[in-house]
Amino acid sequence: MRYFSLILTVLMVSIGASAQTVSGVAKETGGQPLSGATITLYKDSAIAKLAVTKENGAYRFEAVKPGTYRVGTSFVGTAPTFSAPFTVATADVTVPELVVNKAGANLQGVTVTARRPIVEVKADKMIVNVEGTINATGNDALELLRKSPGVLVDKDDNLSVSGKTGVQVYVDGRPTPLSGADLANYLKTLQSSQIESIEIISNPSARYEAAGNAGIINIKLKKNKNFGANGSVTAGFNQGVYPKYNGGVTLNYRNKNVNLYGNYNYNRNITKGKFNIERSLLDSLFDQRNTMRATSETHSFKGGIDLTLSKQSSIGAMVNGTYSNTEMNNTGRTAIIYKPTNTTDRILTAPNHGEMSRDNINFNLNYNYAAKDGKSLVLNADHGIYTLKTDQLQPNYYYTATGNTLIKSVVYSMLSPTDIQISSLKADYEQNFAKGKLGFGGKVSYVKTDNDFQRYDVFSTGKQLDKDHSNRFKYEENINAGYVNYNRALKGMMVQAGLRVENTNLEGTSTGLKKEGTEYVNAKTTFKRPYTDFFPSAAITFNKNPMKQWNLTYSRRIDRPAYQDLNPFEFRLDEYTFQKGNVNLRPQYTNSFGLTHTYKYKFNVTANYSHVKDMSAQLIDTAERSKSFITKKNLATQDIVSLNASYPFSYKRFTSFMNMNTNYSQYKADFGAGREIDLEAFGLTFFSQNSMKLGKDKSWTAELTGFYNAPTIYQGAFKAKSLWGVDAGVQKLVLKGQGTVKASVSDIFHSMQFRGTNSFAGQESKFNARWESQQVKLNFSYRFGNKQVKAARQRAVGSEEENKRTQGGSGGIGIGQ
Repeated sequence: MRYFSLILTVLMVSIGASAQTVSGVAKETGGQPLSGATITLYKDSAIAKLAVTKENGAYRFEAVKPGTYRVGTSFVGTAPTFSAPFTVATADVTVPELVVNKAGANLQGVTVTARRPIVEVKADKMIVNVEGTINATGNDALELLRKSPGVLVDKDDNLSVSGKTGVQVYVDGRPTPLSGADLANYLKTLQSSQIESIEIISNPSARYEAAGNAGIINIKLKKNKNFGANGSVTAGFNQGVYPKYNGGVTLNYRNKNVNLYGNYNYNRNITKGKFNIERSLLDSLFDQRNTMRATSETHSFKGGIDLTLSKQSSIGAMVNGTYSNTEMNNTGRTAIIYKPTNTTDRILTAPNHGEMSRDNINFNLNYNYAAKDGKSLVLNADHGIYTLKTDQLQPNYYYTATGNTLIKSVVYSMLSPTDIQISSLKADYEQNFAKGKLGFGGKVSYVKTDNDFQRYDVFSTGKQLDKDHSNRFKYEENINAGYVNYNRALKGMMVQAGLRVENTNLEGTSTGLKKEGTEYVNAKTTFKRPYTDFFPSAAITFNKNPMKQWNLTYSRRIDRPAYQDLNPFEFRLDEYTFQKGNVNLRPQYTNSFGLTHTYKYKFNVTANYSHVKDMSAQLIDTAERSKSFITKKNLATQDIVSLNASYPFSYKRFTSFMNMNTNYSQYKADFGAGREIDLEAFGLTFFSQNSMKLGKDKSWTAELTGFYNAPTIYQGAFKAKSLWGVDAGVQKLVLKGQGTVKASVSDIFHSMQFRGTNSFAGQESKFNARWESQQVKLNFSYRFGNKQVKAARQRAVGSEEENKRTQGGSGGIGIGQ
């Protein structure tokens, strides 16, 4: 690392005195800046470089060699515009202002059709463009991630990318304040009709939060980009084991100074799943079979206003939220077998019933300033409120081996309300400096969580509080962060380096009752942990030949425990299987190195090495000899080597995208007393999405999507078998192109199921999980109103890293699937 830093410093100081820049501004005929347009730098008739205009219409090309050039614009709804030829010699060049005309005198009589590629691969991220894809119809965000290149979702809906856990999930540039099962439940409330794209950011710069050793997944929701009053409506129906319904409406009003927007989505979902565990412990075998049925109803909304104050500045306000209620019914049957004679000793039935609500509302105020001289300032103030409630009834009935005679019954009732409040202030500033861009900023965030876990023993005469297994857990966290980031174009290369500093102050308090003799007294456990960490990041892009680019990256990142992972509460599936938190769980740190080669802007190959210290892994431990619980602990180390290759292909009416990721991972830990982990695994994932335009007018589109995950290791301890699936669909444009009808079938071969094994602490476990992956889906959408295209202001708000961690991150034991 010391030699890498030295080389980077020498490169930044000593190279590039002869580099020239070409810059300019693109505007519409009315004088409004043209934001988000593609600007191409041509040398003769060949493409030399590409750029995208900022909000003020400015663009810039670095390290341009001497010669004769011209620039041209490309933007939906506008006619291509080109500059006069100009010469680059020994000085920077400012191109005269480009004035871009609309595609026709009257756009009302013109239909402008533009289709982005299904997947775009860039130096630091991969973009999956969900909007318009047929096989995304009727899916939720979690299912879309399951099928995204390089992303893996395990039996408990935990996410990993290229074999690495610790994924940071953002929605519209803001991390979700959830993790584990609660994050999965939230992602299930986001329907594909709400989602524009999914960004998989593998190497975030210092401007991003340091959390997420596997990088960041940013889910961008749709936002109308048209002038005037317009909107859209959608309606969908899915049929699996049970029918499912979804629908939504989007409204937008925009002129050159004001943008008002809002949407509402409704989803009613009934799902069925099966989850089986076979555990071998001491002289007993526990053969557990579970059938789960969940009925959920979700209302989500988003609304806001953006006001243009001047050509350089704007302010905005936004509110969004989700209200979701779920009723869970789990029918569990466990045969307890005496292994020496292979005979059933008794049978446990556990008809678990749960009612859950997941409500949240978030507020954002923001200010944006962008000047022609390259100075920009973005301010964000955020406040989020999350209210989570779980009411669970857990009966346990023991029968004789025949299943006819009741031996005994133990019934529990559990209430677990959780309140979370998150507040943050964030500032990001950038300006031209030393022939490059210098950015710096900071953030202050405060998180408060309050979880009151109440367990009751239920008798025929009523219920009584179980004082030994009830507690209240309060958690407060303050993170103060600052960063500096610099990037500069040198001759034949682009250099970026940054440093982020984060100071964390946390305090957790668990209160309950403790038995002393025959009496219960108040018991309180408190832990405090202040710590400060430095997170460097750097990247060098070698672009002397734009058709053959190399990108070298380094970053150090952190993953803090989810708030509930620190809480030693118990959540039961039955009397023999439960989960609980770990107050001794520490953050995990990752050092990651990557090398990417991009050929002709299309073929990308990336090699990556990551070393994880104190990796947080999900383990199945033992308690009271025959009982087991799922918890998280810090392994010693994790090492991962990965290789990813992707290629988009198009020929006439056919387009395709293929991605393959291979990785090798090794996990080591020693907890003493024979409780060791020494696992290594080779992982491989393959993803392909293919689309074909049909019919003379190309109004029909057919799509085929497939993925394959080879056997690998999840969460540092679970050996998983292969997982694969194939989807197919067709789409038809109707109502003069204003309407779209889509029909698709997911998991055609009904092949998607999670199968795996685990061995730890003398316990051998086998898992098998299935869900309603095979569904027939129908969807209709209709767009109305003004169709004049105008790029919307994009922004990322400030409630970031803490938003992911507000819920239990253990992932659970199938609860809430």
